[in-house]
Order: sequence, then structure tokens, then C-alpha cells
Amino acid sequence: MTQHKFFEGRSIVIATKHKKQHAIAALLEKELGVTCIVPENLDTDLLGTFSGEIERELSPIDAAKKKCALAMELTGTDLALASEGSFGAHPLLYFLPADDELLVLIDQKNGLEIAVREISTKTNYNAKEVSSEEDLLAFAQSALFPSHGLILKDKKEGYTEVAKGIVHAKELLDTFKQFMETYGSVYVETDMRAHLNPSRMQVIEETTEKLIKKIKTTCPNCQTPGFGIKEATSGLPCENCKTPTKSTLFHVYACQKCNHTHEAYFPNGKQEEDPTYCDRCNP
Repeated sequence: MTQHKFFEGRSIVIATKHKKQHAIAALLEKELGVTCIVPENLDTDLLGTFSGEIERELSPIDAAKKKCALAMELTGTDLALASEGSFGAHPLLYFLPADDELLVLIDQKNGLEIAVREISTKTNYNAKEVSSEEDLLAFAQSALFPSHGLILKDKKEGYTEVAKGIVHAKELLDTFKQFMETYGSVYVETDMRAHLNPSRMQVIEETTEKLIKKIKTTCPNCQTPGFGIKEATSGLPCENCKTPTKSTLFHVYACQKCNHTHEAYFPNGKQEEDPTYCDRCNP
């Protein structure tokens, strides 16, 4: 795939506090011809922390945009990229935890915002109240410790003390003993900050690849990057009764600059839906 020339030669600031540039920068520089920089003194924790000290008040997309704005203000650049992650049950595979990563690129010079989202089960996300060293060590092993960091609190909600970024067994056990002696309870959770979570860093890298692919998808009318899906329209007919189903019939692609649109039918590679997913055949 050839380099996209739209951003070539420009500097892009990666709005991160937790070393996400290690998953992002090399790909952007190779594929887009940009020079990546990271701002000093950008405290993205002010917008919310995974461990709960500061609640995230903005939506993921708005938080990522705010990070971009802060990074551009600090560095005087007009091109920025930010990531925002959310963790919880997978939206379809409810029994599995998921890493929901969002990447947003903002180009002030050309008035563009290009965003992608990746939902992955490649995560160690977990949390548990533990009352013994055996329980703690079993959790740590399942959470891929020590390559992945852990967090200890005295309790899940309304906690008094928190120890973050634990990556050594002695520190883990010493902190556990201290919390048990002081508070009588310990709550352990995975540290989801990117620099302490290689699994998350891998998903961020995969999301970056997805972003690059979208950037390289240009508008057929004006060649602006980021020609992407604006909406999905249901109505794929049932192969048995031909009634429209809730499955996607076509995607509408749209350009941010010239408003050119394109309808791409049968995006999932089939022209009819299995009767299992038909409300008429399988009410």
C-alpha cells in the first residue's frame, strides 16, 4: 500500500500521558509520512482515570477530542491524534470482557475529524475482592502479572487508599499485607493504563492500523481522506419469505468535505439473511 500524501511532511501530536506512542507512532510515520511528537506535561488523567479517583464526565469521543485540543494547544500544532479506552462486558458476547478502543485524528488545517473504533476480547480486564495471599496470587496469574500491572484498593467503592502500577511480586504482597492490617479488606483490579498493559497496547496498535486504512480510503469525488461509513440501513431480505430483516442491507459512505455519498449494498457479503434472524419466520 503506497503512502497517503495528504498528511506527508506534517507533524502530528499524539495526545498521551501513558506512552501510547509506542503502539502508534511508527505506523503513522511509515504509512502517512508524518513526524510524530508527544507533548510534555499533558495530564490526560484530568479527564478521568480508570481507577476511579477522577470520574470521566465526557463521552469517549468527546474525551478523545478534548485530548487532541489540549495537545495541539500545548505544542502549537494543527494535527493531533488521541485514544480513549473503555472496559466492560462485550456488547454481544456478554460473558467476555472487552477493550473498546477509540482513536480520533483531528486536522484543524483542513477541518477534518477521522475516528475509528475497535472492540476486542484481547484484554485481561478484571477485578475482585481478595482476602488471602492465595486468592491474590491466583488473580495476579490470571491477569498476566507481572507483565501487566495491578491496582490495589482497600475496597471497591468509596475507598480510602489506592496503590497503582504494581509490577513486582514483593510490592504486591507487601501492599496487600499493609491494606489487610489497616483496613481489613483488599480489592484488586487490573491496571488498564496503556504503558502497564501490553494487551491494551496491542489493541491500540490494531486500532491504529484500522485508522490508517480509513485515512487511505479517499472520497471518489474530491480525494479527501476518511471516506467512511456514516450510517447503516437495515432491510436485508429473508432468504425464505423475502421480508426485510433487521440485518444491514447497505452502508452509506460520506465525505466530510464535499458531502459526496455512496451506498454500498450487501456489506456482509450476502444478499439474503438466514431465516433464523427473520422476525416473521422466527418470531
